[in-house]
Amino acid sequence: MKIICSKSELQKSINISMKAVPSKTTMPILECVLIDASMEMIKFITNDMELGIETLVKGTILEKGIIALDAKIFSDIIRKLPDNDVTISADENYNVTITCEKAKFNIGAKSGEDFSYLPIIERENCITVSQFTLKEVVRQTIFCTAPNDNNKLMTGELFEINGDILKVVALDGHRIAIRKIELKESYSNQKVVVPGKTLNEISKILSGEVEDVVNIFFAKNHIIFEFDDTVVISRLIEGQYFRVEQMLSRDYETKIKVNKREFLDCIDRATLFVKEGDKKPIIINILDGYMKLSIDSQLGSMNEDVDIDKEGKDILIGFNPKFLIDALRVIDEEEIYIYLMNPKAPCFIKDEKESYTYLILPVNFNAAR
Repeated sequence: MKIICSKSELQKSINISMKAVPSKTTMPILECVLIDASMEMIKFITNDMELGIETLVKGTILEKGIIALDAKIFSDIIRKLPDNDVTISADENYNVTITCEKAKFNIGAKSGEDFSYLPIIERENCITVSQFTLKEVVRQTIFCTAPNDNNKLMTGELFEINGDILKVVALDGHRIAIRKIELKESYSNQKVVVPGKTLNEISKILSGEVEDVVNIFFAKNHIIFEFDDTVVISRLIEGQYFRVEQMLSRDYETKIKVNKREFLDCIDRATLFVKEGDKKPIIINILDGYMKLSIDSQLGSMNEDVDIDKEGKDILIGFNPKFLIDALRVIDEEEIYIYLMNPKAPCFIKDEKESYTYLILPVNFNAAR
């Protein structure tokens, strides 16, 4: 095999491919990137058996062939090369030479025949969204997924299509994030749970441009994302997702309107007195015309008032400040609405169209302090 590509093209493609290279595996071949130049185009393929990526590389094929190279070493070499054309050649014994200007590297490769190719999946049940929309939806929900596998379903996000609405839901047992997107067309109903890891990695690759689109295909056990010159295939998480609608009450005793930036900055200042891993709540006393925020820890205390418009009853309630900050940071509106029932019921932050909804459980605190 012998190919010539620019350093920038190789760098871009290897950065995309690395997203599906496992950090730990008992199968060394999965630590490789497959360079497939056996046809008329050059492809980089990586696969950790849960997530697989195939991306096209612009370049010239002088001799066709397939090899598997250690992805990390290959990435490190390409990153440190001069900004010029790079020649990659391999002999029949899988000895690979990488040259660029005066730099020359010799490394061993593996046979491409041993590599686990991406599964062949029927491309049916497709929806199309802009890259900007998908990237934003992931940003505005992914923080609500659970970080560990105690409940596998909580590590993923529900993608539910109902006609021309795509609803994305994430939850971790303490909070829920919901985003609803209006699609340009109406599609058949679908409901799948996509691993959070997959969505995290895809959001890093997406251009985020409104004009660029992503085609999303739903299969029985997999989901496929096609965009630009890249295909991402991921296994779905099996199981029945939580009945989120049953957790969403429309009843409230108190409704407030507040400037998001003021509220966020105030909570941010309060967390100066919260150590990592500390579970000190921020206590919010909602009164007519303002709410009083306070926090008290071994490091010190803080009190601050924030102006609000209030409908309904006064309420004294406590929250984990991190949960409030996570939700407020991803809301783009200048003014937000918060709905509360009582000190033990969840609060809802949502817009009037309910294009976004954030549910946050309160925490108990000693009100007499």
